[in-house]
Order: sequence, then C-alpha cells, then structure tokens
Amino acid sequence: MSSDIPRPSSPNFSGKWRLQDSENFDPFLQDIQIGYLKRKAVCVISSEHHIEQEGDKMTVNVHAMGRAGKKQDYNVGECFDEVEINGQEAQVCTEWDGDTIKEIHKTDTFEYSLVRELQDDKTMVLNLQSPTGIKARRVYKKYE
Repeated sequence: MSSDIPRPSSPNFSGKWRLQDSENFDPFLQDIQIGYLKRKAVCVISSEHHIEQEGDKMTVNVHAMGRAGKKQDYNVGECFDEVEINGQEAQVCTEWDGDTIKEIHKTDTFEYSLVRELQDDKTMVLNLQSPTGIKARRVYKKYE
C-alpha cells in the first residue's frame, strides 16, 4: 500500500502543465468509444493539468478552455472512481512503475492505460494505450 512518505526516487509532478502537442489522440479516443463530434472537440481544445503532489498523494485538476473539468484525488498504489469522457463510470487503479505513474482505467465496456512521466523538469508526457493497442501521446509543458 502507499504511504505519505515519498519513495526515494519519486519524481515530482507538481505544477501547472499546458498541452503542447498531441499524437494519435483521435484514433485512441475512437477506440475507447468516443463519438465523432466529441472526439473532434476534444482534439482541438487545449487542456491543462494542475497537479499538487506530496509523496504518493496526488491531486490532479484538469482544465479545458480555462474551465475546471475533472479532479482526481488519490494515493499512488490505490484505486478511485471517476467518470470517463464518454460518461461511463470507471475504476482507476494506480501504481508507480519506475519513475512513472501508471493508471488503468476500467469501465463496463473497455479498459485503457495511461502512463504519466516526466521527460525533464519542464516536460510531462501522458502515454495512452487503448484496448486494441492504439497508442497516443500527449505532451505538456510546465508554465508555473
């Protein structure tokens, strides 16, 4: 189980991150059953992740077009519930995988993975993989 004591090599994801680049995101969204209009909107809207991290305790606020969206509060190594972009309830289980945080999102109809990693102090990458293996990459740059 997780604790409030940081792992010796834990990277710190704290900060405000703005989407800089997105690769293969539309096919990924299609594979997790997101409809055409919502996919197109999501692909053109800029997003930000505002993250506070204390050891394994994570608070992630996702903002799109300047508005607050979903909020995740969790300890790495535990599971939590959230609503996916298609409106389905999901259980999200998290774990450290080396210096990355791996999330497995499970709904009644699909499962996908999201791996959050720091490329450097100013670059955070979200690597996503759909149920059929379609990979997408979202690159965020730190601005605060």
